Amino acid sequence: MLQEFRNFIARGNVMDMAVGIIIGAAFTAIVKSMVDDLINPIVGLFMGGVDFTNSFLVLSGEVAADASLATAREAGASVFAYGAFIMAIINFLIIAWVVFMLVKSVNKAKDAAQRDEDAAPEAPAAPAGPTQEDLLAEIRDLLKAR
Repeated sequence: MLQEFRNFIARGNVMDMAVGIIIGAAFTAIVKSMVDDLINPIVGLFMGGVDFTNSFLVLSGEVAADASLATAREAGASVFAYGAFIMAIINFLIIAWVVFMLVKSVNKAKDAAQRDEDAAPEAPAAPAGPTQEDLLAEIRDLLKAR
């Protein structure tokens, strides 16, 4: 059973999947930072500094009128955090757009490389050597000459 497990892990597709997950996690951190640190401030600037993150309705419990979402949750209030959901949708759309543009550019580069490879002139074929019959005939003639 241990040998079967080793064979399973050693297969290329399992290793490729593991590498993909690791790279995906690192890429997620990069995209999240780009969205949080670069894109959201620009979106907020165009929307007049609007940030929906702290928009919520208190369903039950006592919370000050100017309390943040984190404060309301810490107070134990039951909240309907629609603002965080709206921001999650906005972040998803931005991330999806960035990933779409990345995949589009990678596919474009792959297509260009494939076209270059297809358009490359073929190397001239090496001259054909003598066939087996030609070699045997030559050996026969040499043996007759002796």
